[in-house]
Amino acid sequence: MSAQRTIITTQVGIVGGGPAGLMLAHLLGRAGIDSIVVEKRDKDTIHATHRAGILEAATVRMLTESGVDGRVLTEGHEHEGTVLRFQGESHRIDFQDLVGHSVWLYPQNEVFRDLAAARERDGGDVRWSVTDTEVVDLTSDRPKIRFTDADGTLVEVQCEILVGADGSQGICKWAIPQEERIDNFIQYPFAWFGILAEAPPSAPELIYSNSEHGFALISSRSESVQRMYFQCDPDEDVDDWDDERIWAELQRRVEGPDGLRLKEGPIFDKTVLKFRSYVCEPLRYGNLFLVGDAGHTVPPTGAKGLNLAFCDVRALAPGLIEHFTTGDDSALAGYSAKALERVWKAQNFSYWVTNLMHTQPDEDPFHQKRRLGEFKAITTSARGAAYFAESYTGWPED
Repeated sequence: MSAQRTIITTQVGIVGGGPAGLMLAHLLGRAGIDSIVVEKRDKDTIHATHRAGILEAATVRMLTESGVDGRVLTEGHEHEGTVLRFQGESHRIDFQDLVGHSVWLYPQNEVFRDLAAARERDGGDVRWSVTDTEVVDLTSDRPKIRFTDADGTLVEVQCEILVGADGSQGICKWAIPQEERIDNFIQYPFAWFGILAEAPPSAPELIYSNSEHGFALISSRSESVQRMYFQCDPDEDVDDWDDERIWAELQRRVEGPDGLRLKEGPIFDKTVLKFRSYVCEPLRYGNLFLVGDAGHTVPPTGAKGLNLAFCDVRALAPGLIEHFTTGDDSALAGYSAKALERVWKAQNFSYWVTNLMHTQPDEDPFHQKRRLGEFKAITTSARGAAYFAESYTGWPED
């Protein structure tokens, strides 16, 4: 005989305790709506997972104006522009001058830290380190999350609305029958070799560098830790690269007549990040709603991943609040279409800027020179630069 499950009821069940799931739970809690979040990882593991963090102004406002925390403003770094570098020369795109917005450099794991602390502060129900999670009865009026709690208790959460915020490797989207969903997917023929290094910043803002040797991104984490990437083969082995070889390659990717040199230091983290784009259509099935990477992923070039997840939450939360407070389901009915409209805009920008910045395998001189013409069209035209700036900093909120 199987062990009996503990039954818990709530209004919204959320699978996934990353930033998207926690932000949604936070907004619902402020509106007086109960939720339970279940997450397979523990808090320390998530906080120790180094992820990039360029936040759009709308994302920053969600964190600060909803009462999560203001650390993004005190610990983050406002960037009023970014640098496109090609032919060994730097060209600054001035976001503030072009579109009146900035972005903030603030790592994703710090966003998670703030949100987790806010849920604990506000008495939110978040179950960490759960196992054997499954979602069932998605088209009923009582969808369920079944899992084993951290203490070994078998639990069934019965809810009215179930939200999948469990990332690209999660279970929720695959719970939608294959005949009911469209999986839109591409794989890019290159990857990023990423490092974290103990060194001072090499530049006050990010540098996106295209060269004949391939792409490099010069980013930062703090005044003492730097995040950098260079284009590599998806099957590259990090163990083949020692510090000396890595720094030589990064320096080669940014060198130019202006004498730009990166500030070097000990490298303490190396990883190869493969590039994929994915969109699940629709983002709703019955009473299951997908947000963030659970429903779509983008390559990191355009800094859209976390911001797009927060856009989903910004679209879904009002619909859930209306559902539970007034019974009006019109916003919920329109959620998938509304979210996907922005998702595909972001996919377009991410695809465009990724292919602009990177050298394709076996690329011929025509495509190399065509790319150079595109870089010049962006950096010598106010309208071209404004398109890049608006897309990068985020389109106007709906």
